Amino acid sequence: MKQERLEHDSLGEVRLAATCLWGIQTERSRHNFPLAGRPVQLPLWRAFGEVKLACARTNHALGYLTDAQVAALTRACEELRDGALDSACVVDALQGGAGTSTNMNVNEVLANRALIHLGKAPGEYAQMDPLEHVNLHQSTNDTYPTALRIAAMRELLLLDQALTALVAAFESKEHAFADVVKIGRTEMQDAVPITLGREMGAYAEALARDRWRLSKCQERLRVVNLGGGAIGTGLGAPRAYILRVVDELRKLSQLPVARADNLLEATQNQDALVECMGLLKTCASTLLKISGDLRLMSSGPECGLAELRLPPRQAGSSMMPGKVNPVIPEAVSQVALRVFAHDQTVAYAVGLSALELCQFTPLVAESFLESIRLLTQAVTVLRTHCIEGLTANRERCAAEVRSSTALATLLSQKLGYHRAAELTASARAAGLSVHQAALEYGWLSQIELDELVLPERLNQLGFLPKNSETR
Repeated sequence: MKQERLEHDSLGEVRLAATCLWGIQTERSRHNFPLAGRPVQLPLWRAFGEVKLACARTNHALGYLTDAQVAALTRACEELRDGALDSACVVDALQGGAGTSTNMNVNEVLANRALIHLGKAPGEYAQMDPLEHVNLHQSTNDTYPTALRIAAMRELLLLDQALTALVAAFESKEHAFADVVKIGRTEMQDAVPITLGREMGAYAEALARDRWRLSKCQERLRVVNLGGGAIGTGLGAPRAYILRVVDELRKLSQLPVARADNLLEATQNQDALVECMGLLKTCASTLLKISGDLRLMSSGPECGLAELRLPPRQAGSSMMPGKVNPVIPEAVSQVALRVFAHDQTVAYAVGLSALELCQFTPLVAESFLESIRLLTQAVTVLRTHCIEGLTANRERCAAEVRSSTALATLLSQKLGYHRAAELTASARAAGLSVHQAALEYGWLSQIELDELVLPERLNQLGFLPKNSETR
């Protein structure tokens, strides 16, 4: 039994293992681009299975592939789509040629898997050739961007599910902490009392808005240039194929993909990815803000704010016994910073598109898909490892309210601004809290002070004038 096979192209010949699923173009790419040290994103690789299957079925319907060929190719495409051929995804994530290496990796693996289904050995390309049959009427420049959009839409659905669950977790904490009165802060200084529940509700609202924004990405990504060929003119493809192939992809993928009205423009420009990347960055910004707040409110635990207790995940120091760090918010923050960097990368890479093509599409794909994946994982980790186990330090929150001068803002509603300011100054001079000073000076009773910070009062919008029936 042969141990090797020899494949030829216009540049020469390359030896491969006899059973190797990829061919000469993929092998050349493996040696040419030892850059990222990791293969292309698997969602992109698997999305190619659907794109190639749509092309194969359209070509078969038009008489360009035989029944035997399309049957074998269909099996191979389904294996690729379902992840059974992930180990054959071997080209580097960063590569020259606008993604040609990835497309050829797909073409060669599909051809050789189809040959096996036809009872042939890999490399016997007479009946199933990577270019003549698998890539028939296609180009890297229309299949790669289309596969990228299919992959992105699927990954964004997973991010949507993760965000929905995180919003629900914060809403749960909103109810659980509705009666926990604490000090609100602006510019790192005491402001006015608030409930911890309202803060949790604000986080839920911000994340829900991010989820709504990201839902709009599907509308931007659904327009594809499949059928446009090398530069979007459709040169080399039958008109019937161009008009039918996206319809076939829509049926296969169950995604609302549509053929671009102007295939040339859709091949030249990837601005939709820049726009969607910006929305991912916005979500990352929200996560960064929330993570920073969680770290700050849990600081201490003895000498910081210590209003929140984060679930302890691991020992925080190899030197300081008993130290536990806010590792989950820290990790989520790092994800956010990586997404910010990817946003800049995508903008530059797309902006540097030359004439009829974005030649840096592999970098765009790597940055875009990794951002979605990182955000999905970060959102999930934040929920499961932090928010769901979050507890309030009720005693600390109550003590801060009693000792803070922020109470003066509430007192001004009863005493007026100037008298409340006078009381605050007097309290500071005497080394008392505003709460203590108001009692000692006889300006307010304990009952009146307690009424000022009732949770139900702080949770309502503004205050109602006396004798008002407005609701």
